[in-house]
Amino acid sequence: MCQHQPPCPTAESADRESARLMAHHPEQGWSLLCNGVLLFEDTGELLPDGQIIAPHRPLDTDQVMTAA
Repeated sequence: MCQHQPPCPTAESADRESARLMAHHPEQGWSLLCNGVLLFEDTGELLPDGQIIAPHRPLDTDQVMTAA
């Protein structure tokens, strides 16, 4: 699928999120990567084979607020 040199990581690669953007729609919360991965704003992913990768945004414990 990728025509870039060097080629982008495949959808099966651990570093698949580093592929180039092909379409970016921040107002809708998603981007399409060169390897066919749909990357969502919440860090969830939809792979070309239909596999779903759950959001995996790290929690920044310094920013977590607790109720008084």
